[in-house]
Amino acid sequence: MSSPNITTITDANFSQEVLSSTTPVLVDFWAEWCGPCKMIAPMLDEIADENVGTFKIGKVNVDDNPALSAQYGIRAIPTLLVFKGGQVTSQIVGMTSKKDLLAKIA
Repeated sequence: MSSPNITTITDANFSQEVLSSTTPVLVDFWAEWCGPCKMIAPMLDEIADENVGTFKIGKVNVDDNPALSAQYGIRAIPTLLVFKGGQVTSQIVGMTSKKDLLAKIA
């Protein structure tokens, strides 16, 4: 991760960082070996840097956190889930445009 505005989400901090967040959270389920995950990462860095305080972005490594992946039915990556008030409000699987991604968060 290159942006300091992206939070690493794990099984241990998921509840605090995502479910208890007072702002919307975009959670990127990804893996180191995933080509499309690497392609979308610079866009997520850019969005995180441009929207500090409006919402936050977190990344869950599916290899390191299989329980979270199973809990949310992640079968393909990248999968992006938008949480508002601790609930999933949007899901995006695969690549998307910055415009479409921002529209899902708003």
